[in-house]
Amino acid sequence: MIIPKTSEEIELMRESALVVSKTLGMIAKEVKPGVTSLYLDKLAEDFIREQGAIPGFLGLYDFPNTLCISPNAQVVHGIPNDTPYKEGDIISIDCGAIKNGFYGDHAYTFAVGEITPEVEKLLTVTKESLYVGIREFKIGNRVGDVGYAIQQHCEAEGYGVVRELVGHGLGKTMHEDPEMPNYGRRGRGKKFVEGMTVAIEPMINLGTRRIEQLKDGWTILTADRKQSAHFEHDVALVNGKTELLSTFAYIYEALGIESNEEVEFRAKEFVL
Repeated sequence: MIIPKTSEEIELMRESALVVSKTLGMIAKEVKPGVTSLYLDKLAEDFIREQGAIPGFLGLYDFPNTLCISPNAQVVHGIPNDTPYKEGDIISIDCGAIKNGFYGDHAYTFAVGEITPEVEKLLTVTKESLYVGIREFKIGNRVGDVGYAIQQHCEAEGYGVVRELVGHGLGKTMHEDPEMPNYGRRGRGKKFVEGMTVAIEPMINLGTRRIEQLKDGWTILTADRKQSAHFEHDVALVNGKTELLSTFAYIYEALGIESNEEVEFRAKEFVL
């Protein structure tokens, strides 16, 4: 069942999402060769608690850490460990936080130092597909419209679109209706209505779309062991318009990146 939110609840969700945004911005400064995911995980847990929030993933479905950190061929749900990252790696960092009783949940794939042009393009196209999908999240459209748009954008470049893992509704629980696949057919699936809040998250592979799971019961990786990228935003339908609740602005500030990609989805000018 879809659970629309009031405008007041959406503002509380925005606060939760921004805790995650700020956490990812803080982490962005630390992503470099020689750093371990356990180090990043501890930084994130401490920072989230300092913001008056609770780590959203820690203990959820018995997950053991604050961050899901998935390098290279790992798609999602990687468990932090003590292996140092090296130049040329990419790492998806997925973070969740609970504040005011609501979840924030979004993700960004970082480059560790210099990466190859082939992998750089994968990251670029995957992030583009996130916004392509968000543009289809509007009142009157359906779940299939978002999935179709993401799928077409990525498959046109020859990439594999993961089927088994999807975006989702978001609110007082991490996973609400509807599921938000990154593939689909236009005009199919549940209809979007005022007050809906969802996490849209393309998971796109450089090669095959097929995936496997490690024996740890969590880590998902590509069947051909080629790299995978993952980007995620929290989005709401407010007064008939599509609004981002999360932002990559803190990441871009940390990395010295200029971008106007979020402007069309902001209710007002964003101030860091």
